[in-house]
Amino acid sequence: MRKIVSAVLFAGSAVMLFAAVEGSAGGLRWTAPARWAVAPPKPMRMATYTLPAGSAGGEPGECGVFFFGKGQGGSVEDNLARWEKQFEGGPAPKRSEKTIHGFKVHLLEASGTYLASGGPMMQPQGKKAGWSLRGAIVEAPQGLVFFKCIGPDAVVKASAKEFDELLASLSPATTKA
Repeated sequence: MRKIVSAVLFAGSAVMLFAAVEGSAGGLRWTAPARWAVAPPKPMRMATYTLPAGSAGGEPGECGVFFFGKGQGGSVEDNLARWEKQFEGGPAPKRSEKTIHGFKVHLLEASGTYLASGGPMMQPQGKKAGWSLRGAIVEAPQGLVFFKCIGPDAVVKASAKEFDELLASLSPATTKA
């Protein structure tokens, strides 16, 4: 009996591991790629996803989703500029804009040496050469929603199509009465 229960639990876990996960914040809904794992909660984040490592034993990346409320978290320009300053020694960051299902989306790609930040007041925590960032700031109904994917260059590049699919999944969040 234990073997059957264990097999059923393992099979159920495997299905959940490879199932796409829906998230929402700020009046916005999205679907995270099935290959990305849901990471444990972190302060100030609505969701965190782990991007698979490029090789066995390699370092994974992560995609953090942030929402602070209407008028909170700084302007689009302030955040894009801050993200750009988190990299040095790489090519000039690329900015673009597009509209996805009626939402204005501001995009940024940056690479080089990541000036890793964290801890109190986002203080520098070290440098990581060969890293990249793909970020999006979405003008959602209830304020800006930030999607920030960061990690080793190969990991972020391998996840680029999935990041685009996540953005393509954006839709208005519906509220239940």
